[in-house]
This record gives sequence, structure tokens and C-alpha cells, in this order.
Amino acid sequence: MGNIFNKCQTVLICVFLAVSTLAVYWGVLQSDFVNFDDPIYVSENEHVVTGLSGDNITWAFTSKEVSYWHPLTWLSHMLDCQLYGLRAGMHHLTSLLLHIANSLLLFFVLKQMTGAVWRSAFAAALFALHPLNVDSVAWIAERKNVLSTLFWLLTIWAYASYVYRGGTSRYLLTIALFALGLLAKPMLVTLPFVMLLLDYWPLGRYRFEQPGDTSKTAKSTAFSYYLSVFFRLLREKIPFFALSVVAVYFFSSSGHLAGIEVPEEMVPIKLRVANALVSYISYIGKMVWPCKLAVFYPYPDRAPMREAGGASLLLVCVSVVALKLLKRRPYLAVGWLWYLGTLLPVIGLFQVGLWPAMADRWAYVPLIGLLVIIAWGSGDLAAKWRLPNFIAGLAAGVCVSALMVCTWLQVGYWRDGFTLFTRALQVTSGNYIANYNLGTFLFRKERADEAIEYYKKAIAIHPSYVDAHYSLGIALSAEQRYAEAIKEYHAVLRLRKDHKKILFRLADALAKNGQLDEAVIYYKKALEGDPNDTETLNNFALALVRKGEVDEAIKLYQQSLENDPNSVEVLNNLGNALVSRKDFARAVSCYKKALRLRPGFAETPYNLANALKQAGQIDEAVFYYREALRLKPDNADAHYGLGLVLTQLKKYNEAVEHFKKAIRLNPDYAQAYYNLGVVFANQNMNAEAIEQFRQVLRIHPNDAEMHCNVGILLAQEGRLDEAVKEFREALRLNPGFTKAREQLEAALAKKAVSNPR
Repeated sequence: MGNIFNKCQTVLICVFLAVSTLAVYWGVLQSDFVNFDDPIYVSENEHVVTGLSGDNITWAFTSKEVSYWHPLTWLSHMLDCQLYGLRAGMHHLTSLLLHIANSLLLFFVLKQMTGAVWRSAFAAALFALHPLNVDSVAWIAERKNVLSTLFWLLTIWAYASYVYRGGTSRYLLTIALFALGLLAKPMLVTLPFVMLLLDYWPLGRYRFEQPGDTSKTAKSTAFSYYLSVFFRLLREKIPFFALSVVAVYFFSSSGHLAGIEVPEEMVPIKLRVANALVSYISYIGKMVWPCKLAVFYPYPDRAPMREAGGASLLLVCVSVVALKLLKRRPYLAVGWLWYLGTLLPVIGLFQVGLWPAMADRWAYVPLIGLLVIIAWGSGDLAAKWRLPNFIAGLAAGVCVSALMVCTWLQVGYWRDGFTLFTRALQVTSGNYIANYNLGTFLFRKERADEAIEYYKKAIAIHPSYVDAHYSLGIALSAEQRYAEAIKEYHAVLRLRKDHKKILFRLADALAKNGQLDEAVIYYKKALEGDPNDTETLNNFALALVRKGEVDEAIKLYQQSLENDPNSVEVLNNLGNALVSRKDFARAVSCYKKALRLRPGFAETPYNLANALKQAGQIDEAVFYYREALRLKPDNADAHYGLGLVLTQLKKYNEAVEHFKKAIRLNPDYAQAYYNLGVVFANQNMNAEAIEQFRQVLRIHPNDAEMHCNVGILLAQEGRLDEAVKEFREALRLNPGFTKAREQLEAALAKKAVSNPR
């Protein structure tokens, strides 16, 4: 009966852990990808989004350009994309299931090693439901955290089985699980040290029955025994330490090659040590009182020496107390050293990337050490104070319930990038990363004007933040504020000369700002770094076309097509350049190839129709104008072009409809008004023609020829006084306009005949 009761008890605990965790994290299934690492890890990573394939698997094990080396994590993301595509909720579900598995594993591992069911359950519940762990679960890019922890706990489970039952197979299984964990994240490099701690408690591998003799000889015998046991256990861990060394090598080399290592001159060692000491205490504070949690805590710009001194004193005091109580309360020292040791790799002495002052996600594994202290310490206190089980259980329930509410609220902040970084700004100060990412979120939502303000705030806090200058330049370009964008790109160039795309961006902004000569200089510099970059070649050629150097532009387009024969954009631009050279046959060939490659690209049939029209192939031009309008019905230029060719075919009624549609789409389309007026004039509908020509004059009031045309139609209608005014205005604008002078004289003569003295 007792065995059945224990099994039921274990099942109920597991059900509670799984259901309660699923309940508080349920909202994450409706959350989106966030614009902070998620794009480079998943949503915009071409190797990941295309799923599992031979090339992508090879990339996962060899790539060092995106992040540090963690191939198993890449494979996990690829599998999600293979199964779910880019449905963010399903990616979140995978991370949530891994967290639930970690919570259950923690319960089983602690129960296996200690035999204490309820203390193990309490520690696991605190781990499962603590809001400090929300970052690791709700952030898709942090899959590496929950995945590596799964192998961390599996390794401990296998190790405990090996300790209790022995066997080479169990030992090899432990090594294999540890190696897989390192492939998910190098955080596991500290696990061999933790295994040595677990050997002391709760595995009890240092047991030594010492007699009551307290002589020096007896003490020496005990010391020798403990030392021999330690070295035996240390030898047992040699394969684990060897794997850790290999993982550290891969991590450090990948961080260096990816260019994300933070040099000491940027963040001095004095500042790193001071921040590390303060962070050790800050994590404990957030564990006890989990408020004002943020996705990014800005790194301090000066060493907080007073706080660091206080933190170091507190750390030393706690360590001394824990060691003094080693025999009576071994979990204190083991849990405390677990916390200190496992947090060491991410405490900031070695930094890569955008290193924050601290990060909630980094406490995911270290937190376990503190939770063990809480669970076993509270159990000992309850026993010492002789609290009834009901009272102890009620206190634990209140604690867990409070954490559930906090976690549920914290999960809500991960709904999308805007909510996440708005919250970060509310609970932190000087957060340039939050401002920058809010700007990026808004820019992706086509709210460039708002994005610009956040980018500027990020730069005001951190003037040398290259990404903010670069993104601000892009946003300003999108708003056609090219002069301001050029300043930002120059700032990037000053801060990081080797920035991949800055020369191209600067050249583009200069070209769009009309500074074509300067643009050419920077396009050439950009091509020195990458002579075959299709985008640079294409945009350089566009600038040359604007300069009138069409032949040189054609050469660049052809060079671009040698690298990428199927670039629809380049084929279209080459076709346009060939049309300007009257090489209609080759232009039509380019457009038709582009159309075969991308039938749904509306620009191609429009360009093709224009080329055919100029080549005199009117019927075929009509077909492609109609195709362009099928793909993009609101293309005013296509309506105008179709109206022109229909006019040539004398299909006036249909031509009129398309000119009118072009005008509805663009009320200032002067050419459409003019040609609509011409159609009306050809049909002797002079009043309608005059109305259209006056619309042209509304847009271009200084068009002498149009004044003359209006005058001619007015004269034909017998409105000689109005006609004379139009002819005189044409001559005022262009005194040498012979036709207007002749028409004026004719109108005056006709007026004299009709009004004799």
C-alpha cells in the first residue's frame, strides 16, 4: 500500500507541475517573434527557416558568423521550422514543453538523490513557476537555455544512476548526455564542478566513519581519506573536464570570429569585476522579490565601487556561514556554491555581443542552487519549529500562488516587441537597447517617423551605438530625408570602417539626394570589398543611368547578371537602359525572361509594354499593359500607357476611360490630362478638351505651349477674347514663340472682321 501511495503522490506532483506551468505560460502561445535576436536565430535566418537539410545541418556545425557555436540549438530551431513553418506560437510551445520537462526532471533528480519527495517538489515548483525564468521560456531565441538545461538535468540523472548502480554503460551515457548539452550551449562547462559538489551532498561519496578519537593522528587519517576520495572523484570527471575545455575553445573561437567579443579597453576589468559582484546580489534580490524584470538591463558606465564593496562583503559572509554549517546543513554550501559557480561563466568577466549588466535568463540554472537552499532550509525550519504539515503546506502554497500570478503577468509582456521593450523602458533607465528595438519594431510596421525618434533616443544615451546610427539612416532614407541619412551613415563609417553595408547605404543615399558624383565614389569603394555584390552593381548602374552614362550602366547590369542570372530587378533595369538606347529587341528579351522568372511581378509587363509601344508593336503592347493592370490595378502609369496605345488604335472611348482612371489615381497627372484633351479635340469635343488642358495649366501654369493650345480651341469655339488672352500669356512666357504670335494675329484679325468700326 505504501508503494502505491508513493506512486500516486509522485503522479499528482507531476500533474500539478505540468498543469500549473502550462496555465501560467499559456499566453505565450499567442506571442509573436520579437525583434531581438529572433530574426537572426529563426525568422530571418535562411538556413533555419528552410528546415532540416544536408546543407543546413552542415551549416549548424560549422557556422560562426551569427553567434557562438551551439549546433544542437540550431537543429532544434530547424526542426521547428520543418514542422511548423514560422508560426511563432508553435515555436513557443516547444520551448514551454522543454521547460515543463526541465521542471519534472528537476523533481525526479532531487527525489532520486535525496529521497525527500516534498522538498524536491517544492524546489521544482519554485523553478517551474518563478518569473525570473520567463525570459528563457518566452524568448524563442533563448531555446538554447531550456534545451541545454534539459541535458544538464539528464546528465545529473544519469550520473546519480551511475553512482548508485555503477556500470560502464551508465558512465558512458552520462558523458554522452553531457556532450549533447555542450552542443546546445556551452553553459554546461561548469557541470563537472557541480558533480563534485553533488558527490558531497546529497550523493554522500565522502562518507568516512571516524571514531571518537580526536588526536592529530586521527585527524590526519581523516584528511588523507578525504583527499584520496577527492582525487579519485576528480579523476572520474576527467572526460567531462576535457569536453568542457573543447567547448570553451569552440565558444571563444566562434565569438572571436563572429566579431562579437567585447575588448577590455571598451569595458575595463575593474568595471567588470564590480558589476559582477553587484550582480550576484541583484540576482538573489530578484529571486526573493521578482519585480521590475526586463529583457535587457543596461551595463553601467562606471564601476559602482561602494555597492561592489558591500556585495563582496555579503558574499564572503554567506560563504563562511555556509561552510561552517557544512556538516549539519550540507545543502547550504552545495546550493550556494552551485549558484556562485554556475553563474560565473555569464557574470561578465568575459563578454561578447551586447552584454547587459545582468540577464534574467542567465539565472535559469544557477537559480536551482538557491531554490534547493530554500526548499531544504524551509523544511528544516518547519521541523525545528514543529509546524504542522498543514501550516507548512499552506505557506508553500501561498508562495507558489504568488509566483504564478507574477509569472502570468510577466509572460504578458512578451506578447510582441512593442510591449516587451515598452515595459523595459518603464522599469529601467538609460536603456538604449530598448529604445533601439522599439524603433526597429515600429520601422518594420512602416511607422518610420516614430521609429526615427526612438533611434535618436538610443543615440542620445549611447552616441557610439553603431546599429542605431545605421538603422536611423535607413529610416531617414525611407522618409526621403536623404541629407540627414547621409550624416548618420558617415557616423557609422567613423565608428566602424569595416561595417558590411555602410558604403553601399551611403552611396545609395547620396544618389537619391542627387549627389551622383559622390555616390559613384562610394559605390566603387563598396565594390572593392565585394566586386560581385548584385545589389551594389544594380544600384551603381542606376546612378550611372541618371548621370547619362548608360553604356557603363549596361556593363554593370551584365556583370551583375553573370553573378545572378535570375535577378528579376536587374533584368528589368537592364531592359530600361536598353530602351533608352533604342535597343528594343534586347530590352524585350530581358523583360520576357524576367516575366518567366516571376510572372506576378507587375513592373515587368509594364516595362515590356512600354518597350513594345516604342518599338511600334502596338497590339502586343496593349496585351502587356492589360497584364500589368491585372497584377496591379492601381498603376496610374499603366492606365496612362494603355490609354496612349488605344488612342493610336483609334479606340477612343476605351482610351478615355483609362486616362480618367489614371487621373483618379493621380489627380496631378499632367500628361494624362493632356492626352485626354487630345482625344477630345480629335473628336471635336472642344469644350471637354479645353477643360483638360486647363487642368494641365493648373499643374504647370507656365507652359507656354499649353496656353497656345487652349487659345486655339477657344478661337475655334469663337471665344476670341479668351483666346487672345491665352496667346498673349504664351508670348509673355516665351516671347519667341512663333506659333503663338501667328495665332494671336489671326485671332485679332478675325476679331476685327467680326467687330468692324
